[in-house]
Amino acid sequence: MRTLFRLFPLLSGLALALLTVSCASGPGGDYGIASNVDARKIDQKSRSALESLYRSHPGARSLAARSRAILVFPDILKGGVILGGSYGDGTLYQRNRAAGFYRSISASYGLQIGLQKYGYALFLMDSAAINSLNSSDGWEIGSTPNLVVIDQGAALHISSTTLEDGIYAVVFGQKGLMAGVSLEGTKVTRLAVKQ
Repeated sequence: MRTLFRLFPLLSGLALALLTVSCASGPGGDYGIASNVDARKIDQKSRSALESLYRSHPGARSLAARSRAILVFPDILKGGVILGGSYGDGTLYQRNRAAGFYRSISASYGLQIGLQKYGYALFLMDSAAINSLNSSDGWEIGSTPNLVVIDQGAALHISSTTLEDGIYAVVFGQKGLMAGVSLEGTKVTRLAVKQ
């Protein structure tokens, strides 16, 4: 219990910082959030995470082979004490080429405490999914009825005959003190990055 009280200021500070980032990261013109992040670094981390995902979840290759685009967020940091938030940058791939860079942010409240790090990939299976991402000024995951979240066990049994249209989400590399990962309410916004 003492450890929990010692961590409380740190976790509260992290949650406040994440919420500040998510609130301050409003749209920045036609290109999304203005950012000083390096596109090459985001791309390298995203490609590495995607290759790691393929090794640990063989069914993800089936998703990739059928998808029109893949949006990969390699490093999402989530923290909270009652108030919480998550944050991370990622890359959209079309035909194995970087087609854009995006930020994933969320805010939450309720019974929660801890820190967590994870990544996730969204496999956009049809043109409607890509259009939804590109036409919105901040796309909220879960606002579309055809999102399927695949856990590690289900990812082993994916085949080309079980796939349908829509969006498939695969969470990977989960580490930390918080239980479970929810993508519900996560907002994805395009970044204006330096090339």
